[in-house]
Amino acid sequence: MQETATELDTIAAISTPPGEGGISIVRLSGNEALEVASRVFKGKDLHKVNSHTINYGHIVNPKTNEKIDEVMVSVMLAPKTYTREDVIEINCHGGIVPTNDILQLVLSNGARMAKPGEFTERAFLNGRVDLSQAEAVMDLIRAKTDRSMKVALNQLDGDLSHLIKNLRQDILDVLAKVEVNIDYPEYDDVETMTSKLLREKAVEVRAQIKQLLQTAQEGKILRDGLATAIVGHPNVGKSSLLNRMLHEDKAIVTDVAGTTRDVLEEYVNVRGVPLKLVDTAGIRDTNDKVEKIGVERSRKAIQTADLVLLVLDSSHPLSKDDRQLIEVTNDAKRIIILNKTDLPLQLDMDELLKLVPEDQIIRTAATKGVGLDDLKDKITKLFFGGIESNQNSVIVTNARHIGLLNKAEDALDSVLQGLDDGMPVDLVQIDMTQCWELLGEITGDSYQDELLDQLFSQFCLGK
Repeated sequence: MQETATELDTIAAISTPPGEGGISIVRLSGNEALEVASRVFKGKDLHKVNSHTINYGHIVNPKTNEKIDEVMVSVMLAPKTYTREDVIEINCHGGIVPTNDILQLVLSNGARMAKPGEFTERAFLNGRVDLSQAEAVMDLIRAKTDRSMKVALNQLDGDLSHLIKNLRQDILDVLAKVEVNIDYPEYDDVETMTSKLLREKAVEVRAQIKQLLQTAQEGKILRDGLATAIVGHPNVGKSSLLNRMLHEDKAIVTDVAGTTRDVLEEYVNVRGVPLKLVDTAGIRDTNDKVEKIGVERSRKAIQTADLVLLVLDSSHPLSKDDRQLIEVTNDAKRIIILNKTDLPLQLDMDELLKLVPEDQIIRTAATKGVGLDDLKDKITKLFFGGIESNQNSVIVTNARHIGLLNKAEDALDSVLQGLDDGMPVDLVQIDMTQCWELLGEITGDSYQDELLDQLFSQFCLGK
């Protein structure tokens, strides 16, 4: 039997990022949280204050009576807390030394160090959130744009959970009817009636799962970002393009070929969608050992990229390197960027159009910021045409959820295939039950302890 969080001991951790800041927070959760905090807090009697209040005082070492810091202590009593346990948050001055001293003090007075994600794990075990909502907490923390934050927030609010729970209830209802028909047949054609019930529900649920899976590509990009490689031969303006898109000088820009010798990665917000921009070393034949390593990494970046931005210098004729890059990227999702359009045109457009479709070409002058809006529009249309209409609906972003939905769809395919093959209803029912169980793994209605350990170990400490 799974041990509930209420049976566990009191945990503590620092819940704010390390370093200097205005405040830091040391969080405690558990049945003894109030008692542990009271041992080190000098001010009001925390046992007598109202729940969900913040109280002024000092953290004091009870052995030496030495003041550690001036603090504000938030008292939040179960069950209306994040973990549904008693939660204490000590708001202290934001420095490494006072924060760590307070943490060590509460650990030596009855609390133990929390594991990564243990506060959220307890929220799940105590029924505060289901598993998909718990995973949405980390997605919300890691969100890189407003749109990806909105998707994570919708999932945290339970949009996906409600949909999955409704699907499971529909399946459970039809399974119950099947059992009744099998155990208490009132008609001679009970097999036909039961098969019809199973078929109708399998088709209906499969259609909804397919609709969810259609959002998976958009969801993955919103969650992880779109891996975008900026490629081209040296000195065509790749680094200038990166700097313009980032609105800061991250890459070195000179007229010396081969300045960029490694792969630079930065995130940029394009119409609410995170692009993981990779500024690669210029690809050319070189005898420089360091540059040669950068060129090889650039070739690998092209192979793994979701999108390739191939930059050409419109003020020079097409070179052998340009033609080679066009050929290498032919199978990739690609946008051809004709850069330096503020200079006289020297590139033969007729020659270029024999190699690439015109609808792949965007004209820019990266140093002046010309054409960047057109580029962003092109990227949005190429990848995210459906996101605008989907942003207020359920979007699947989690790889674990996508895998389980695919398996659930396979189980429903087996239901329909079994019915087509004339298999007995009680055998077909097994596949329908498997679909119900797979959907339950998304919300955590069915799970194994190993899964929890794996999921919550990815959380930051203190969350």
